[in-house]
Amino acid sequence: MDRRKRKEQFNVAYVGALAAQVGINNARTEVDDDSIDVYLVGRGYSGKIRNPQIQLQLKCTSQDLVSGSVVKFPLKRKNYDDLRGMNILCPRYLAVLIVPGNEAEWTEHSAEGMLLRHTCYWVSIRDLPDTDQGSITVEVPIAQRLTAVELERMMVQASNGESA
Repeated sequence: MDRRKRKEQFNVAYVGALAAQVGINNARTEVDDDSIDVYLVGRGYSGKIRNPQIQLQLKCTSQDLVSGSVVKFPLKRKNYDDLRGMNILCPRYLAVLIVPGNEAEWTEHSAEGMLLRHTCYWVSIRDLPDTDQGSITVEVPIAQRLTAVELERMMVQASNGESA
């Protein structure tokens, strides 16, 4: 498997582990033609929507894209346009996982368990303006770490008909 595909699979596993921790279902479609890699579906929430859903576009990089308090991630215009706008069924987010350059460092195994490296950050770009550029640098705040608790919070917001 080429390096790009390994990063994609590692990113899906990373998000899957977070979702499993808080009891959120995750699914993928056969064809990614709408810039959505993972669908996360909750069950039994008490907001306006009892089975809320959020969608994630996953990106994984080993490049040092952190600049100050943001990850400056270059995003193709197609992905940018697909993640923007209010005329979508459920909230969509860009999730950027930064991994070590050496694949052997992506995981660490010990008698106590397995550690996944490094950190995933998220951002909603639904309110960003239209552009005619081929690639747009999106600023993903490093304060917005994608964690199991954060996924749960996003799902509660989706249940209430809101977006982060």
